Amino acid sequence: MLVKLDNPVWYSLKESHKQYSIDGGNICFFHPDYCPFGGFINEDGIANEIDRYAELTEKFYVVGEMPSYSEKLTMINELVCDQMVIENKIKIDEDETIVRIDKDYKDELFNLVNLVQPGYFKPRTSSLGAYYGIFKDGILVAVTGERMKMNDLTEVSAVVTHPDHTGQGYAKKSVAFTTNKIFEENKIPYLHVAETNTGAISLYNKLGFKLRRKISFWTFVKATG
Repeated sequence: MLVKLDNPVWYSLKESHKQYSIDGGNICFFHPDYCPFGGFINEDGIANEIDRYAELTEKFYVVGEMPSYSEKLTMINELVCDQMVIENKIKIDEDETIVRIDKDYKDELFNLVNLVQPGYFKPRTSSLGAYYGIFKDGILVAVTGERMKMNDLTEVSAVVTHPDHTGQGYAKKSVAFTTNKIFEENKIPYLHVAETNTGAISLYNKLGFKLRRKISFWTFVKATG
């Protein structure tokens, strides 16, 4: 089961998120309005498919091994992430009201995530899974949700707290809440975090997440000149 996490985009788009797939044969991409991620199973013919996808969005990511690509594109960055998995529900005090974010707060969710983690969260990303938030005085101040989903695995994602509300333990509580919700669906939670984000990694370790492997997110744009 966990071997699917070596290629999480591919298996998400072949399983739970098949409806969001742009299928290029040996490579699949999420529609860019949802998540600008791609994953491939082998490299035969994928360069042309990557070029086609590049016509739909100005920047996108291929997750896993670095793919072959044409001179029409530039690979501008390799983001190395820790891929972490947890085996058991998290025991935590339920002293904070955490609610599922409905469509009435879709814009607030989009704005908060992009304030803290710009570039990854797209207008329809919230359609990929459930998102849970903490509100203070009617304002959304912290959130955690689900992104890539397979039949038996769900990614914890968009762990953000508004800069004016950090230090209150909201990330810890919202991650625990979301993780436990995933377990209640009989799925295994996993997440990706930049290997340089030592603060977040420390938090996830304390909650019970363990490093499974390093995995790269390769950033592509159209070549210029």
